[in-house]
Amino acid sequence: MLLWELFSTFLMIGFISFGGGYAMIPVIEYEVLRHEWLEADKFLDAIAIAGMSPGPIATNSAIFVGYNTAGVAGSVVSTLGMIIPSLLVVVLVATIFYKIQDNMIMKSMLYGLRPIITGLILYAAVSFAIKNEVIGPFSWEMVTMLLMFVIALVAMLRFKTHPALVIASSGVAGAIIFV
Repeated sequence: MLLWELFSTFLMIGFISFGGGYAMIPVIEYEVLRHEWLEADKFLDAIAIAGMSPGPIATNSAIFVGYNTAGVAGSVVSTLGMIIPSLLVVVLVATIFYKIQDNMIMKSMLYGLRPIITGLILYAAVSFAIKNEVIGPFSWEMVTMLLMFVIALVAMLRFKTHPALVIASSGVAGAIIFV
């Protein structure tokens, strides 16, 4: 029963979520907390690990949630539930899109989805920042984390620093500052 619940939930998430992994995080979080598969702080850890791991964050999150809920079998069914919709939709959309790629209505619909996807990603980022106390009550830790965020953002946007270097540098800085 639990394995079916994991599979069907992640299958539904895979079918109804658009905009990539970060846009799916709010939906995954809602379902994980609703089913009580993980506590909120454990889910935040899952997202942090999934984001740093190679591969899509939504699939990595499904693996983590499934494993912590029902072991290896849970990770397998959660992952299958998450990737089957993408596989089916990509094959179907590629077939159709090839035929109607110059259609003005299709172009307009895709253009209209951009702000919604951006909003979902922004929501995930702000929600993650609030829950991890990057944004919160005024303290030296919050100011330091916001400063680290700004430095990382400037390093990547202005100086085109590789994200892996930013992640490693932030980890070292965190180990030095917050010990």
